[in-house]
Amino acid sequence: MSRGGTLFAPLCLHSFRLSPACRLSEARKLHHLGGSYAQAVTVPERLRWLRHSQGLLQKEAAAQAGIPLPRYIDMETGACTHYPAAVMDKLAALYQVPVKELLDEYNLFLYKGQARQIIALREKLGLSRTAFARQFGISERSLRAWESGEKVISKGCWERYFQRLMGIL
Repeated sequence: MSRGGTLFAPLCLHSFRLSPACRLSEARKLHHLGGSYAQAVTVPERLRWLRHSQGLLQKEAAAQAGIPLPRYIDMETGACTHYPAAVMDKLAALYQVPVKELLDEYNLFLYKGQARQIIALREKLGLSRTAFARQFGISERSLRAWESGEKVISKGCWERYFQRLMGIL
């Protein structure tokens, strides 16, 4: 075709969706590399294993769970340590597994309500907020923020101060 001396060619755009066989092949690669689901010990490993086992791309999993793709990628690559409860509920529903099965101990602590658990621990020990903070070397301001839910306790602080103590509850 030509128009005013310029040649034009028809433009054809094609998009191809991976066949279930191709997706299964990718899932098998992941299973081979990462073993079984039971061997997936971290939250990112579990998310990645479940996504591949269902033959989903990251963008499909994020869209189906209703979460932004960058957030899903961060969760699956381990770029974050805190996995919000509402997001994990959506992913558990998508992958049809109990949410508690997806979470590590730290995120399970957050999921169950850090404020309620810290207050219950402090009360079980019979300590005021000031005494509890002093005994564990925590600033009273941080303890107040954790107990009020204003601030999420970092994984490092949780490991230092609460992980072993939570067995008391």
